[in-house]
Amino acid sequence: MEYRDAGVDVEAGRAFVERIRSMVGSTTRPEVLGRLGGFSGLFQLPAGYQEPVLVSGTDGVGTKLKLAHSLKRHETVGIDLVAMCVNDVLTSGAEPLFFLDYLATGYLDEAQLADVVSGIAAGCRMAGCALLGGETAEMPGFYQSGEYDLAGFCVGIVEKSQLLDGSQVQIGDVAIALPSSGVHSNGFSLVRKIVSDRGFAWDDCPEPFAPQSLGEILLTPTQIYVKPILDARKAGLEIHGMAHITGGGLPENLPRCLGTGQSVRVDPTSWMVPSVFRWLAAEGSVSPAGMFNTFNMGVGFVVLVPPSQADSTIAWFESQDVAAFAIGDVIAGDGKLVGLPE
Repeated sequence: MEYRDAGVDVEAGRAFVERIRSMVGSTTRPEVLGRLGGFSGLFQLPAGYQEPVLVSGTDGVGTKLKLAHSLKRHETVGIDLVAMCVNDVLTSGAEPLFFLDYLATGYLDEAQLADVVSGIAAGCRMAGCALLGGETAEMPGFYQSGEYDLAGFCVGIVEKSQLLDGSQVQIGDVAIALPSSGVHSNGFSLVRKIVSDRGFAWDDCPEPFAPQSLGEILLTPTQIYVKPILDARKAGLEIHGMAHITGGGLPENLPRCLGTGQSVRVDPTSWMVPSVFRWLAAEGSVSPAGMFNTFNMGVGFVVLVPPSQADSTIAWFESQDVAAFAIGDVIAGDGKLVGLPE
């Protein structure tokens, strides 16, 4: 017998690497050394840093992949994968340098997985990082036909003096939100249950989404915040802390950027919750507390700035065509958010 008889096509794997070579090349940076296909990826640290600190992060896409599999739409989940990693790294003030992916499937479908990698490459270009390498694992019998799983790993860099670690945050700082593009990549187990239990199909077009389908709305990729945030810091905006609002929503993620003895008082009426969350809450009879503890509710990223600079910070983002709005302020406390439904 040969390996192919066991369900693994080595030649298809080699052909797949050739197919994605140009996609990977489109993300290169001057610091990239070597070439695709080696045993490891090589990256030279950028010049000009006095005390460089490397910042790393890893994540996946979760059960949002189930939706991509059902709709046979694979070109956006790669963006989600990159976004979940680079946005996390960004909260330390770091510039993402390179990204690696792990892609596992039961059967290597070249066209399907090329769509996935095209999304990963697009996400890397948006974040300005190099797709340095990855692993494609063909594991027959482990995944159902047509299904795959994704994981990603990112490394960024920041000058030690510019590192954000919570110690810069002060009582009175204003929390300014940058909006999400939708559900992003968290809470999809609940999303899928609501859709299934209520008898909807992914290609249905319920109000208020028509003429777009439910699947199209929910597959909207996670917003990547790297460029506007790094540009803001380069422009001299004073940012004391940053939070990426992922699984667990604002209650779990916003406190992660605070210092000891601090909380944030949030005004949930200060922004309009997007229609997709209002629809999920209504169709699933989900409590307000349950929604805020599961979803981003329209807030994808938060920066903490001095109160004297809140208005100018919002104006700067808006001048860059990035929406921004104040949602609360830092107060003394035990790390729990104040003002959200309980």
